[in-house]
Order: sequence, then C-alpha cells, then structure tokens
Amino acid sequence: MDAWAGASIVGIGELKPERRTEGVTTLEILARVSRLAALDAGVEPGEIDGLLVGPQVGETPQHVPATVAEYLGLKPTMANVVDLGGASGPGMIWRAAAAIASGMCETVLCVLGNHRNPEAPRSPNRNPIREFDVPFGASGANISYALLMQAHMASYGSTAEDFALIAAAERANAQRNPNAIFYGKPASVADILASPMVASPLHLLEIVMPVAGGEAVIVRSAKGAGKGRNKPVRLLGAGEKVTHRAVSQAPSLTSGPLKPSMERAFAQAGLAARDMSLLSLYDCYTIMVATTIEDAGLAPPGEFGAFLRDAGLGPDGQYPLNTHGGQLGFGQPDLAGGMTHVVEAVRQLRADAAGRQIRNATTALVTGNGATMSEAVALVLGAEA
Repeated sequence: MDAWAGASIVGIGELKPERRTEGVTTLEILARVSRLAALDAGVEPGEIDGLLVGPQVGETPQHVPATVAEYLGLKPTMANVVDLGGASGPGMIWRAAAAIASGMCETVLCVLGNHRNPEAPRSPNRNPIREFDVPFGASGANISYALLMQAHMASYGSTAEDFALIAAAERANAQRNPNAIFYGKPASVADILASPMVASPLHLLEIVMPVAGGEAVIVRSAKGAGKGRNKPVRLLGAGEKVTHRAVSQAPSLTSGPLKPSMERAFAQAGLAARDMSLLSLYDCYTIMVATTIEDAGLAPPGEFGAFLRDAGLGPDGQYPLNTHGGQLGFGQPDLAGGMTHVVEAVRQLRADAAGRQIRNATTALVTGNGATMSEAVALVLGAEA
C-alpha cells in the first residue's frame, strides 16, 4: 500500500526576494504567496482543509495556525506548526502527505515567509484580534470566555447555577485524586457562586488555576505496542478543526469547532458520545464544558444543565466527567493542561486509576481546545481487547 496515499505536490507559489518590505506584514506576505500557490494549483480557498506554517509570524506569538487560517479565510481540519529551522519546508511536505494518508484532510497548504523591515514597530498589524477585539476590551481569555458564557445565557436562558454544576462536579472528582491541586478542597455550587466575579458572568472558581507540572505520552506502532509493560490504548478516531483566532471572528458564540471534530472522531470509531465510558473534556472554563456536552449531542443546545442534573459525573456515574478533577480541579500546567485529559483517559482504559476507577472502562472521548473556542481536537480512545 502507498504509505502516502498517492499525495502529490500540485501547486507552487513564490515571491521575488526583497531587501526591505517596509509597511508589509508577515501575514500579508503569507497571503500573497498562498494565493499564488492556489492559483497555480487551480484550487479554491474552500478546498484547502489542511494548513502547515512556520513558527515565526511577527503579528502573533502563539496560536499561529489559527491566526494564519483566520487571515486567509481558511477553516482547516488539520493545522500545525513545523519548527525545524531550514528543514521546515521539506518537513512540511511529508507531514502533509501523512495527514492526507490518515484521512484528516485532502488539500494542505504549506507556507513559509517573513517580512524584512528594520522599523517593524511602524508596520501595520493586520491580526484581527488587534484590530477588532483588543481595542474594545476583549483582551485576554477571561473576557473572551465571559462573552461566550453571556451569549449562551442570552440565547438559551442557561443560568449561573447550571455552569456552577460543572465546577462543583469536577472539584468532587478531584477529591479522589491526591495529585490534584484542589485535593482536600471540595467546593459546592454555592461555593462556586460565592467566589469573586472575575469577568461577568464568570466566577473565580469557574476558571482554571495555572500551576507548574508536566505530562508525557508515548505512541508506538502496532508492531511494537504489544511489547510494553502495560495494556495498549488504541486510537479509534480523531478529528480536528480550526475556525478562527479572535472571538470577534467566531462563526458562532454558542457552538464551536469541537462539534465537527467530534463528529469526525466518532465516525472513524463507529461510536457515539453516549457509548463513551469516560468524558475527558477540556475545561479551561465551565462554558467550555457546557458547549462541548451540547456539541457532542449529549444534550440539545441550551439544555446542558438538565443533562448535568440527571447524569452521574463521578467514576460510578452514568457519564463520568474528568475523573482526575479536570483542569478546574487538578490544575492547568500551561499547555500540558490539555494532555492531562489524555493521561487520565489512558489510566482509566488501562484500569490503572486507583481510587477513581470506572468499572469496565472501554472507550474515552478526549477533547482539546485552543484560543477562544477556536482550535479543536477530538480523540476517541479504546482499551485493547
């Protein structure tokens, strides 16, 4: 079988080198050369569903793929940074082919570029978040996620108590995990609502606590997986979607890119959300869990509160949710916070979660979220039979 699924280079773009590019941003250069490549390939922007970029985009220090995708008007189902110095270009090509072979996407834009302006501070910043969000006070995650929570309340009538149920349930699960930052510190719904208001309607205890820490995972081929000490945990399905960077550019304030990501992952696995033994859901804010529950199809839009009241969320419940305590109960060690959900899912599927083990755990949904409900990844993991 062709390891690269017959992936081929079908278009190229190139700009004439210049000693100076005064008044031009990196985003503009990336847009120009991407347009040339698309024209050469005869590809419409809407056909591009994969994006690989370099790490150096002067208009943003992070969320680079989302920023570039947003600027170019793309909504890729695979997006990543390739940071290999001078090897980044060739490295993008085989990664693009691998992504196509895996079924994650069909048409990948691989783009690198930079401006050269000794007086860069005088150059315009065309990053939409700098033009349309920050000047109006939407600076930082707390404000942006508060906006999403306000939108959900306004659209569906969801209440502060509904959202507080999430934080309280995760604190309860954290009491079973001695490694959790809030171990020994349960919090009721009343406690959540009594905590200081940080960005209305978000209370302090609905927001992750930054901590130090680290997470690591080893992935191995099927040939080598059976040689290890532990029962392998298999990847059954995966989905990815990037829709925007700035919250002002979001297609929706009440549903996010996790919806199509989860749909793809479940379709690959041949399973549904209600088949999952564990919901290991990214939880930087309570609103993130609420929308994920609804986008997964576990509750109709606006009815996550009723779902939470009916479902058992502990390891002995009908829908165990973030049994390690989630980031709201365990803590968020920066970008490793998302990996805590993977590690907990592996523990549960290996039957290795002492003190909080789900009985007969066979499948887990793991979600990841970046920026403001902008960059999404969903995984369905399964225990080895």
